[in-house]
Amino acid sequence: MKQRVRVGYGAGALAVLLAASGCGNGSGAADRPPVPAAPTAASGTPAPSGTGTPSAPAQDAVPEAAWAKWGLKPLPKAPAPPADRPIKLTRSGQVPVFSEVPTTDKVVFITLDDGAEKDPKFVEMLTELKVPVTMFLTKDIVKNDYAYFTPLQALGNSIQNHTVSHPVMSKLGPAQQKAQICDDQAALTEQYGTAPYLFRPPYGDGANTPALNTAVQECGPRAVVLWRESMQIHDMQYQAADKKLRNGDIILAHFRGPSELKGETMTGMFGELLARIQEQGFAVARLDDYLARPTG
Repeated sequence: MKQRVRVGYGAGALAVLLAASGCGNGSGAADRPPVPAAPTAASGTPAPSGTGTPSAPAQDAVPEAAWAKWGLKPLPKAPAPPADRPIKLTRSGQVPVFSEVPTTDKVVFITLDDGAEKDPKFVEMLTELKVPVTMFLTKDIVKNDYAYFTPLQALGNSIQNHTVSHPVMSKLGPAQQKAQICDDQAALTEQYGTAPYLFRPPYGDGANTPALNTAVQECGPRAVVLWRESMQIHDMQYQAADKKLRNGDIILAHFRGPSELKGETMTGMFGELLARIQEQGFAVARLDDYLARPTG
């Protein structure tokens, strides 16, 4: 029976499913046994996400007509952000690796990787539906149009680290791994005014190796984020055998367009993702609202 992954510091290589393109076209890290919980820092108020304003269940203000415009039914409304963030990050030391958030809230979290597709209609869609996402951007993929992601960030969606050129990290030496993470960190901080505090390795590769953990620590992010489900074109790929979402699951999707989606658009794929979430009765919450960042 597959086991659920919580928060911990794994040792050794992480088994991953490498697919043919992009971030694996949604392939995620394989299940692994539970590991000890991360030591927690003193709880404090985490730094606000995105634009510097605290999050709120913004979907409360979305009219049904807006959902209908995109061919969707309204999602359940997300609860208010928890006062006690369930994952507490530390200022130093090893960084935790997690693919879900321990919570009793019936919520999931959407993450979008790399930044290859820059469809203006997707900005319109998120502006109207106010669905929160977390963006893991790759410098060499987004540098031709950094500005595309600014209005998405202005909606409160934070921008996080996903390397410079999207390599298989375990095939790189320690210095190369550090360069991939640190250079992306510097570029994204300069462009968007906020230093990423989360890192996602391409394909999930090397997520639990000491070399990658050290590189992440030295470059600034304070956690490695994986996923439990990945969005394909019309449905999700699940790690759980029963193919069902669970509270706190992190979902991987990509900035993708018709050439990678067999003719489907970015908005079409994202609409299918929201429909699958809605069918299972989950709300979409903002990942930043469940993570307590170190203060001081």
